[in-house]
Amino acid sequence: MLLLKTIPSVLLLVYCSAVPTPQLTSDEDAHLTVPELITKYGYPVEVHHVTTTDGYILTLHRIPHGKNTDKVLNKVVFLMHGLLCSSADWILTGPDHALGYRLADEGYDVWMGNARGNHQSRNHTRLNPDTDAEFWQFSWHEIGAIDVPAMIDHVLEVTGKESLYHVGHSQGTTSFYVMGSMRPEYNSKIKAHFSLAPVGYMNHMTSPLMHIMAFWSGPLDLLFKLIGVNEFLPTNEFLAMIGDTFCSDGDITQFLCSNALFAICGFSPKQMNASMFPVLTGHTPAGASTRQLVHYAQEINSGAFRQFDFGLKNLEIYGSFTPPSYDLKLITAPIYLFYSHNDWMAGEQDVIRLCNGLGDSCKGKFLVSDNAFNHLDYLYGISAPQIVYDRLISLMARH
Repeated sequence: MLLLKTIPSVLLLVYCSAVPTPQLTSDEDAHLTVPELITKYGYPVEVHHVTTTDGYILTLHRIPHGKNTDKVLNKVVFLMHGLLCSSADWILTGPDHALGYRLADEGYDVWMGNARGNHQSRNHTRLNPDTDAEFWQFSWHEIGAIDVPAMIDHVLEVTGKESLYHVGHSQGTTSFYVMGSMRPEYNSKIKAHFSLAPVGYMNHMTSPLMHIMAFWSGPLDLLFKLIGVNEFLPTNEFLAMIGDTFCSDGDITQFLCSNALFAICGFSPKQMNASMFPVLTGHTPAGASTRQLVHYAQEINSGAFRQFDFGLKNLEIYGSFTPPSYDLKLITAPIYLFYSHNDWMAGEQDVIRLCNGLGDSCKGKFLVSDNAFNHLDYLYGISAPQIVYDRLISLMARH
């Protein structure tokens, strides 16, 4: 019933037509790698690799400075992507828009991480992701507890700094909260964290695809057949379940609804530059484990922000019948939350609850002025630089 209640507002949103705007990037960008994209637009780039304690080989992309080498702050910022995304999403919209470039031009040393399992970090010292199911036995818990700390340590070692700024989007915020609570020693390595579309509690999220997963009443083996047993590779049949609900034939949104990322997070026509579709769909979705989405679905059902629920194995793994909750009070780094009314994944009430749970560490929460601003508009929205990035950069300057 909760899913059905969300559909009317969705229909009002997606049946609009996209606003024509100048093209930000070219169609050829859909086929370029992240280093090729950065180089194409005249920025320096480095590729780094980090091996985690459990053998995952992660890729980091670095823009050490902007085009104006006279403007160098000698400060480091680490950007962490969201679910089904990658480091590419911080630079896809081009030099005049994307946050990665804007921070570099402001004088920051920009590092962009990639979580285990996405296209940039689909590698391991001994496991083959195409043949070994063990490779995919992780959720965003491992990303926050293992991957992000490993990447931060590498960044600080290379740059010689003691701390850095951290910006996360969607799952990139979730993994930060996991790190801050499970690895509290890393709080001292964070000058300030900025959450774009914070995802902790999920009681009030409205994503149709996530609700289908959370409230699936059919056989579990059928669900996993539709979405992928190990790697999240939704079938056309599963995406059709979403598309038939709120995407009509001939609508520009039908094309987007065939993309799992948009099917999960939504689409804001007024903020989306139609010329960006080829490059966006050329780089996203970037891959994830099925367990990452299942973990989020568990959060919807439980109403808690806690570790992965293994069912009958909980007692063996955790020593209790239910998974332990993440202790937000252990997060002491300064945190700023950016949220919006039309966010399918980060509901306003959930963000407020998150801020309250963080206590004194929550230094501010900022409601985006555009009521139609969506979960993905923090990355791709036409107005993102003016209504999000400018304030974020201003806040960074205070720390």
